[in-house]
Amino acid sequence: MRLPDSFYSTVRARLTEALHERDLDGFLASSPADVAFLSGFFYIATERPVYLWMPREGDPLLVVPHLDVEYAAQQGVSLDTVSYAEFPGLVTPEQTLAAALTGRRTRRIGFGAGLTVGALGKLTAALPAADLVPTDAVARLRLRKFPEEIPLHEAAARICDDMLAAGRELIAEALRAGRELPREDEIARHVIGYGTDRMYAEYDMVVYTTKLAGGLVYAGPNSALPHGLPTRRRIQPGDTLILSLGAAVASRFVESERTFVVGEPTAEQRRYYEADREAQQVGTEAMLVGRTCAEVNRTCLDVLRGHGLGDYIRHRQGHGIGLQNHEPPWVADGDDTVLADGMLLSSEPGVYVPGHAGYRISDTVLVTDAGPRRLTSYPRDLEANIIEGVR
Repeated sequence: MRLPDSFYSTVRARLTEALHERDLDGFLASSPADVAFLSGFFYIATERPVYLWMPREGDPLLVVPHLDVEYAAQQGVSLDTVSYAEFPGLVTPEQTLAAALTGRRTRRIGFGAGLTVGALGKLTAALPAADLVPTDAVARLRLRKFPEEIPLHEAAARICDDMLAAGRELIAEALRAGRELPREDEIARHVIGYGTDRMYAEYDMVVYTTKLAGGLVYAGPNSALPHGLPTRRRIQPGDTLILSLGAAVASRFVESERTFVVGEPTAEQRRYYEADREAQQVGTEAMLVGRTCAEVNRTCLDVLRGHGLGDYIRHRQGHGIGLQNHEPPWVADGDDTVLADGMLLSSEPGVYVPGHAGYRISDTVLVTDAGPRRLTSYPRDLEANIIEGVR
């Protein structure tokens, strides 16, 4: 599942240009997503930090816990690597990094937004002669996906769509059998397990920075909470149900979210659903090269306002997706980022009616010079998302 070496060579060449422009001697990556993007080393963040030194001139250097040395080699990471021992722990990771950088040019070191205040203090103490400077050099490189990354997102989209189908079928099968319907937490466990099993069945080495598959499941009044966690509430006939699902191949994320109705929808359910579907369609079509995120967001949410649902809007249209399931740019009023070919965004306007239900449809959308392209393709029309017991 490792990307070709040519990908990392291209990324590093682009980073070198950015470092020259910003008069930085190098970039110190400390977040799992930045380290994976720049080196291909995937790991789970713990209290043991990983540091990746990417110099403007010279060779990169990876600093890892001794426990992860074999794992980096197993992933095919060929960078120069030094390790530090957790036990007895007399030399800190930051001191190990400083010793390894002795003799290298480290006058101005850039770091990204993922560096904690605590880690910054330790690095400042270990590298007293260096000026540690926040920079968006890597964040800007990650805004537009490289061609090698797109097939990974596409593969994740297929799995994510199938997770939706698996969740729907779990409910439909219970209806057909005349059994009690599953609980929210049971559906979440089912779809997450389905997506995870698919990943291990299709790929020899599964790597990720946060998770392989995730699912938020909420129905009825619970679905009016945009980020509510699944509960032990059992699904009921007549419920509005949101399946908010995500999946990642080589930590390249997508999300595919749909709203379902269990049984024949009421007029009220149809009204809210169709307004949200229209907003999602208009907002997705607005994701054009040259437009700003703020413009697209207003175009999308104005549809809901036009339907008299402004009081039920609780979040922006969407966000960027990549090595993290939420990352810049933000499809929101406050983000004037200009859309460009290769950006990957969610389009997920929502309607949330307290005491009744929520309605959200989300696709992962690739911005291209030819227009927006949905990577997720599960049906969006209401009739296809009515769950009944008949096949």
